Amino acid sequence: MNRNQKGFTLIESLLVLSIFIVISSITVFSLQPQHSVLEDENFISQLSADLLYAQQYAIAHQDEVSVMFMSNQFKYYMVPKADSQPIVERDYSTNISLTEGSLPLAFRFLPDGNINKFGSFFIQTKIKQYRLTFLIGKGRFYVTEQ
Repeated sequence: MNRNQKGFTLIESLLVLSIFIVISSITVFSLQPQHSVLEDENFISQLSADLLYAQQYAIAHQDEVSVMFMSNQFKYYMVPKADSQPIVERDYSTNISLTEGSLPLAFRFLPDGNINKFGSFFIQTKIKQYRLTFLIGKGRFYVTEQ
């Protein structure tokens, strides 16, 4: 009697499938924290670029640019004084919250690029807390991890 086997048994197929499911579930659970880290880095990077853009816009157009954070709506705006249309209007993740420190969540870049107030405010994400600090003179700022 000649038996010709052309496939796998049910047990062999189930064993391979269960190993695949275990390996793929480990991969999925390890990617979730990475998503939060990337979301944080993206927000900080985008906010820094938008603040620099608003400052350069103020200098180039010799006009004040107001920066307003609507933390309850998870948005921020950058609006020139002479115009009512925002030059930047951005939504951000609901996992990010902004709180006032020594700097309120509304300030202005003056026509020379300086900021009308100096100080810090805080950015809280799911996994980290950051402090955005504006220095006296020239409107320079930096972000530090707390």
